[in-house]
Amino acid sequence: MAVVERTNMARRDNICKEKAYKPDQYSYTVTWSEDDGAFVARVAEFPSLAAHGSSQQKALSEIGGVVADVLEDLAAEGDPIPVPVGKRHFSGRLNLRMAKDLHRRLALESELQGVSLNTLINSKLQR
Repeated sequence: MAVVERTNMARRDNICKEKAYKPDQYSYTVTWSEDDGAFVARVAEFPSLAAHGSSQQKALSEIGGVVADVLEDLAAEGDPIPVPVGKRHFSGRLNLRMAKDLHRRLALESELQGVSLNTLINSKLQR
């Protein structure tokens, strides 16, 4: 499945018009579903896709085939293709909006601990 890379990737949407991505470059999870009585595989970059299997390996194999078909269809139609999470650039910066009272409480907590607000929030996120 050949798709040509184009450099004008839409950063906000984490999509590009054309790219040679392979199914194994995407991020998968496999969980047991009591309701379905089977393992369910999902792919983070295509949230609407899922596949079932009697084992984790079978579910993962099924979703890989589905993703391959979807990538082929998107390429054939010239539709945007999601960039795999592992291929995305992350700057380490995050702009975060929060309620004023939460901001105030966190700022006070950071002052009491003698650390920057950034350090305090990072330590809370790493827990």
